[in-house]
Amino acid sequence: PTSRASPDACPCPRRRLRGHGRPRSPCVDAFLVRATRCVFLYIAANFAYNSFGGTTKPHHSAAATSDMLIIHDLTKTYTGNPKPSVDSLSLEIREGEIYGFIGPNGAGKSTTIKCITGIVGFERGSVTVCGINLKDDPIAAKRQIGYVSDDHVLYEGLTGTEFVNFMCDVFDVPASVRQERLEKYLDLFALREAIGRQIKSYSHGMKQKLNIIGALIHEPKVWILDEPMTGLDPKSSYNLKKLMREHADKGNCVFFSSHVLDVVEKVCDRVGIIDDGKLVADCTLAELKTRGLDESLEELFLKITDGEDADGSGHGEDAFAE
Repeated sequence: PTSRASPDACPCPRRRLRGHGRPRSPCVDAFLVRATRCVFLYIAANFAYNSFGGTTKPHHSAAATSDMLIIHDLTKTYTGNPKPSVDSLSLEIREGEIYGFIGPNGAGKSTTIKCITGIVGFERGSVTVCGINLKDDPIAAKRQIGYVSDDHVLYEGLTGTEFVNFMCDVFDVPASVRQERLEKYLDLFALREAIGRQIKSYSHGMKQKLNIIGALIHEPKVWILDEPMTGLDPKSSYNLKKLMREHADKGNCVFFSSHVLDVVEKVCDRVGIIDDGKLVADCTLAELKTRGLDESLEELFLKITDGEDADGSGHGEDAFAE
């Protein structure tokens, strides 16, 4: 067998591996870092490809429709659980609307959102995004969606710029407009100084800001925001709410899920309440006030999800029904 070259043959200054006696040079370190990034990007690209349907179907253009998001008879049951997590849920979100989607913990909010975005499948019903059926053409439907999850998962070995460019590559954002779009968000979310650093050095709030930028950089028509303000500072939260309103006013829509009912009441045009997998309320805030149920969305939410009025009459949901 051929003898291995002596470590002393490497001209670079050597360092000892932690816990080992074998030396390693900085040139090897640099190679390992580059190799790890390449493997990471390969895995991430495959994940994104599979998440977007893993298909080479031609992309359909979004159909002109006043209903941006249509959910019909959506039912999802997880294996081992005889009861559906989402049970025959139907709703429509029209252009120009910010739709608030609220409910108690375990009510089915996250499952509904995962079905809408194609993260999990469902056994019955349909989801149509801008006229495109999610099951018929998942890639084309998902190109219309900007999704901010409640538990952001970022590729922390990348810099902020590399992550945004990766998202641009996934959604085919032209190189000519990437920087202009990024500049706008960097100013809105005060992330300019950190964008060139590795994501693992970011605070929780900074990661949330980058998560939002990555979801919106391709300018989708339908924003699906699940607790998007978690960790944001007051100024960034304010700017995000402004962006939501501006986006809807341009003829798009926002599907906004949050436990902060005061924010939902202030920014949303219409509110849906899900409880035990079923949509138990769906109305505009103006209708809410017209019916004289309560001035507070929080009080209405408690009435409906507790199943009783404030006086304990047990007719909370009935009081809301048409």
